[in-house]
Amino acid sequence: MDALAKQKAWQDGCIRKAGSAWEDEWNLVFTNELGRHLCHETVYRNFKRIVKSIGIGNTRFHDLRHTYAVVSLESGDDIKTVQEQLGHATAGFTLDNYGHVSKLMKQRSAANMQRFINKVS
Repeated sequence: MDALAKQKAWQDGCIRKAGSAWEDEWNLVFTNELGRHLCHETVYRNFKRIVKSIGIGNTRFHDLRHTYAVVSLESGDDIKTVQEQLGHATAGFTLDNYGHVSKLMKQRSAANMQRFINKVS
């Protein structure tokens, strides 16, 4: 949240400086100094610099999307919500690509079944 607050403060300063030249028609969180989208090369270059600096240099940008999807499913979000967030046409596609069962999901499933068994015993 601190990083987003800093970004908002930076962007507010850019808005004041740019005046009528500001062009953020999509209300983006990350823009250049004039409110336009960031160049994909800039995003990619900075991403690779950051992951290298924290020792995970082989991480791909798309891995962020994959991590979001898996964590969202692990935290209990329903598949239709995750499908919509990712912009997939079908829930089946989302499940095929991101719905692999993680260790955490297996543990939660076992705990849920144990609670059910305890309740009916």
